[in-house]
Amino acid sequence: MSKKEVLETTEAQIAVHWKEEELYYPSSKFIGQANLNDPAIFDKFSLDNFPDYYTSFAELLTWYKYWDEVLDTSDAPCYKWFKGGKLNASYNCIDRHLEKNKNKTAIHFVPELEEENVQHITYQELYVRVNEFAALLRDTAKLKRGDRVTIHMPMSAELPITMLACARLGVIHSVVFGGFSASASADRIVDSQSRVLIVTDAYYRAGNLLEHKKNADDAVKIAAEQGQVVDTVLVWERYPGKYSADTPMVEGRDISVNAELKKYYGKRVEPEQMLSEDPLFLMYTSGTTGKPKGCQHGTGGYLAYVTAMSKYIQDIHPEDVYWCMADIGWITGHSFIVYGPLALCASTVIYEGVPTYPDAGRSWRIAQELDVNIFHTAPTAIRALRKLGPDEPAKYNYDFKHMTTVGEPIEPAVWKWYESAVGKGRAAIVDTYWQTETGGFLCSTVPGISPMKPGSCGPGVPGIHPIIFDDEGKPVGPGIAGNICIQNPWPGMFQTIWGDRDRFVDTYFGMYNTKPDSKDWRDWPYLTGDAATVGEDGYYRVLGRIDDVINVSGHRLGTKEIESAALVADEVAEAAVVPVNHEIKGKEPDLYIALKPGIEATDELAKKISDVVCEQIGKIAKPRKVWLVPDMPKTRSGKIMRRVLGAISNKGDVGNVMTLANPEVVEEIKDMVDNS
Repeated sequence: MSKKEVLETTEAQIAVHWKEEELYYPSSKFIGQANLNDPAIFDKFSLDNFPDYYTSFAELLTWYKYWDEVLDTSDAPCYKWFKGGKLNASYNCIDRHLEKNKNKTAIHFVPELEEENVQHITYQELYVRVNEFAALLRDTAKLKRGDRVTIHMPMSAELPITMLACARLGVIHSVVFGGFSASASADRIVDSQSRVLIVTDAYYRAGNLLEHKKNADDAVKIAAEQGQVVDTVLVWERYPGKYSADTPMVEGRDISVNAELKKYYGKRVEPEQMLSEDPLFLMYTSGTTGKPKGCQHGTGGYLAYVTAMSKYIQDIHPEDVYWCMADIGWITGHSFIVYGPLALCASTVIYEGVPTYPDAGRSWRIAQELDVNIFHTAPTAIRALRKLGPDEPAKYNYDFKHMTTVGEPIEPAVWKWYESAVGKGRAAIVDTYWQTETGGFLCSTVPGISPMKPGSCGPGVPGIHPIIFDDEGKPVGPGIAGNICIQNPWPGMFQTIWGDRDRFVDTYFGMYNTKPDSKDWRDWPYLTGDAATVGEDGYYRVLGRIDDVINVSGHRLGTKEIESAALVADEVAEAAVVPVNHEIKGKEPDLYIALKPGIEATDELAKKISDVVCEQIGKIAKPRKVWLVPDMPKTRSGKIMRRVLGAISNKGDVGNVMTLANPEVVEEIKDMVDNS
């Protein structure tokens, strides 16, 4: 084959150099108790039976009125699921469990300070608190069905109480991640036209009580400058009866929730009978460019989907203690801390703080004390726990039957540590692939049916039918990477971008839709925006965002596979790859490495890591430079800011880094690179 032919073949595709990993099988003990262990499910959920197979998901819920139509495509691709059905999300997560399970713990709230007691909130207490707060929202804040509310709160028991009170009234909630800035909160207030903002006065992070109320004041000011007036700010107190912020309450606008609730003692609020297609919440995706997109999720379709995913993929039974370590401010927290587990009458754990505070054993102490048996977290957190306390899990007596990884592709080396050290070789693992927009899982192994493969998320979950297209819309075969799309709609999928249908259609369907007037769902494949490859076994491997691809001399390399290769070196804790401009090759990869504690940064080690990458992938992936850095620049939620590293490597502007968890490290890295 000539060099020209090689370039033509690889120019339109990412060169995939993954080594196939061995399979891990769930134990017979796990399979025996699994909610789903019948392989025939995939036949029942074949496209021939679409969309009717999704009625079994809807039947997990309690409806005031059954639906008239499973799927209405008349306004494709803005679909309506279980159209005409009536239900209430708050009722499904609380009221329907009371007859048999009122004394069961719904929420275990774990404060960050270990000297503070865990709060065990029963379903009965949750019912009382949600009703009283719903009455406050209705009568004090004057909120009604269809209104939008922005909630800027950290991890606390009061956050799901607030969300479920909104859902009870048919008020659309928009939760902003607690670590986001005031301007991020203001953007969402303006876009959703919220006149009520709900916040907390303070919260703990890494042992410090952080002021949060100031964010509310600043957000209200910024929103007003953009024409959106917030007339009511409801402030929950971290310590009820004691105001923990330095920023004063604003008279006539700010209301202490804890004081105001005394007026509503014993109040009960009849849940609104919402249409299945009515919006339940907005969840904004913060892209690196452009204004945040308000993903609008419906009531019936979303709730049915996350309940089914919690039952069949998370394998949650009512007697399980389930801990998802995500933040409720993200979609993972909405779907798999609040709505999915509570709809199943599970006990869900909410932890206030940092998983490594005051030390790297904290997560495993929580697991031991609460007897957690299902654990759910992100590769970011797994890498941090592996870096700071690789031997900590062995010190604690807990027994996970099931573990989840979510949020980004997990490198095989990290997956194997998670399986052996955290799962003690006993837990079934699901590596779930999905997005804010999708509401719930797209790809994952079904834990009671399929073996696990490190680094591969698995096939589409029952009902989801992925396909990989090249840029021209032609399906590509095994081992060749392209754009992963979903052929069919599903109930958890968002309905539209709030207030911007055109952007919704262009962003997610424009690339492959050739008939813009079609009402046939087959004409509207959903573009995830991610690059992926599928193996001969039908398991998908996600390579990262389509634009996370480096074109080196005509070879397109996924950044994730270079990072995974670097993590094969034992000394490496974290890896981040960014493209650097090169006048001949087009781009070259720069590889940033954070080492495990106690490992010395040397030129020899940098060379060793570079050699490992070449051995794993090939010389084409040789990094331009391996930078051994003291730490990665990270967001408050722990995501590595590759954009900042890319700006440093390309001698560009790093932009505003003050909202990062560790802004000081940016200057250190910049000095290192500039002076090399």
